[in-house]
Amino acid sequence: MKAKVYLIKTRDGASVEEQAEAMRKIYEVSEAESVIDARDFVAIKLHVGEKSNTTYVKPAIIRELVDKVKEKKGLPFLTETSTLYKGERENAVKHILHAHRHGFGIDNVGAPFIMADGLQGNSEQEVVIEGELHQSVKVAREIMTTDALLVVSHPTGHVAAGLGACIKNLGMGLASRMGKMRQHSAMLPEIITTKCKFCKKCIQWCPEGAIIEVEGRAFIVAERCIGCGECLAVCRFDAVKYDWGRESGYMQRSMAEHAFGTLQGKTGKCFFFNVLIDMTKDCDCFNVQQTKMGADIGILASADPVAIDKATLDLTAAAYGKTIAEISYSHHDALIQIEHAAKIGMGSMDYDLITI
Repeated sequence: MKAKVYLIKTRDGASVEEQAEAMRKIYEVSEAESVIDARDFVAIKLHVGEKSNTTYVKPAIIRELVDKVKEKKGLPFLTETSTLYKGERENAVKHILHAHRHGFGIDNVGAPFIMADGLQGNSEQEVVIEGELHQSVKVAREIMTTDALLVVSHPTGHVAAGLGACIKNLGMGLASRMGKMRQHSAMLPEIITTKCKFCKKCIQWCPEGAIIEVEGRAFIVAERCIGCGECLAVCRFDAVKYDWGRESGYMQRSMAEHAFGTLQGKTGKCFFFNVLIDMTKDCDCFNVQQTKMGADIGILASADPVAIDKATLDLTAAAYGKTIAEISYSHHDALIQIEHAAKIGMGSMDYDLITI
């Protein structure tokens, strides 16, 4: 049976109020309401964007979901996990304060912001799955104790996976710190010494202190490296290289299996939204103001996380001539994560697109 993916189009540059209205409509027309029961704890997974990022999904859009959950007598809360890299979201205290500064405070959205992985990202639960790479994955604990899950993703390109959308929002975004490290474990960077200017930014931002000075250049100590890619993100001189072949594929498959773990025990209790507005080359984790890659498309909604990401690639290809992943990082095959998620039983790549 084909999955249902709903689309509501928005005009390019639509106001936040128009975007919020579109979210309200697609929630009402799709099957989203069916996953919420009275007294359910309902986690609304989002991404608040790093400090200088401005293209994240806005609080008014999230407020629509909060209000809809309350109409069903559910108990909504916003949730996220701590990042591996240093920044405004590296622990619960900084993350919650930063979320408030970006407008996600309880006074503005009507629901509390609760970190799913505890104070320092190590509150987790080992979840048994039938994967090819993993027989169990480490998931943020509060996700496993909540009753229902609404996932709001902002599709972008991704430096290591090609595409950052629903599967990444689940797999990377709801894994514990150890779960994130597992996903990155096979992708280790190296420094191109001829390009390194020894500006020391990579040393400053490495979360594990794995970068040292050797003969006036940066050097990555492989035994300490967790493969998080922070050095690649902050280097301005293209001095960091990865072997993007097997390692990128491994990370995408591992990410899909961690995503599968977050959904265990929640059959019929999860719904997914991809907001195809202000899409950019790099994810909202980057501490920079980015320019969107093309005209806005709208909002997608589905009970199937695989189908919604496949529809995201298809719609961006139709709109821009290439998929969002191909435009951003053409050397990656973003279908790896989608195909693997389908293979392990997370969803279907076949879908009917229902335009509202």
